[in-house]
Amino acid sequence: MLAIIAPGQGSQTPGMLNSWIQDPALKKLIATWSDAIGLDLLHLGTNADADEIKDTANAQPLIVATSLLGAHALAMKNLLFITSGHSVGELAAAALSGAISEEDALRIVRARGIEMAKAASARPAGMSAILGGDRKEILLAISIRKLVVANDNGAGQIVAAGDLKTLAELAENPPAGVRVRPLAVAGAFHTGYMKPAVLPVRELASSVATHEVSHQVISNKDGRVVGDATEVLNLIVNQIANPVRWDLCMETMKSMGITGVIELPPAGTLVGLLKRAASDIETFALKSADDLNAAREFAGRHA
Repeated sequence: MLAIIAPGQGSQTPGMLNSWIQDPALKKLIATWSDAIGLDLLHLGTNADADEIKDTANAQPLIVATSLLGAHALAMKNLLFITSGHSVGELAAAALSGAISEEDALRIVRARGIEMAKAASARPAGMSAILGGDRKEILLAISIRKLVVANDNGAGQIVAAGDLKTLAELAENPPAGVRVRPLAVAGAFHTGYMKPAVLPVRELASSVATHEVSHQVISNKDGRVVGDATEVLNLIVNQIANPVRWDLCMETMKSMGITGVIELPPAGTLVGLLKRAASDIETFALKSADDLNAAREFAGRHA
């Protein structure tokens, strides 16, 4: 069984569209999507620097567009697979599932990025990955400092979110055996800090046409497999201000008997987690257009 997954914010890197736009059809598609959402994705994915693509309003649509472009290049229409995405990657997964169109996924993620950037500027905060250590001690340290768990990523990685000064204090005095790494994001995503962003995105999502799901989706909420398009979309909107349970998504992949996972571009983060948490599942990181032939062969073995 094959799963195709899409990464979330923080996976962006300067020039991440460069290899994909060597295909004129894909370059034209990016231009079409840019016009549709009023954002120059081509510039962001080729010429923009790290600071420009760190901006939430830019990062989110760029990441989803890159994942969808990779899916186009992979040409998966005749493949059987299940899909999932981490955080904003859930919108790429929703489009892959058939629940919503690619253009609607990009319209929603454009609004999501703008509204989350507004919420982040109203209450400055951040996120830090906590690596290694004892889970109970980590959760206690987060709770004592009045931080919150924004992502439970499994494989010995928990993401704490909240006040920047408090996150820095945690990094200076972490629990035993723990490394604390600030993330390249501009807010405390998937926490109460993001509540102001939920209603505007929900209103837009309610106007989007949904379609019969052709590929089931594993939800970030609780790792549940979802096959109803309206529910897929509702869960994605609600996750803006609620924790991502990627650990449960990986548990579901294991319990379903998934044998192979392809991570769409900008790939690397999620397959790294899978290698540590589910080493029996074979993984493939589709990082550039140069990887396409190998990715198709991998998909053919597992689909």
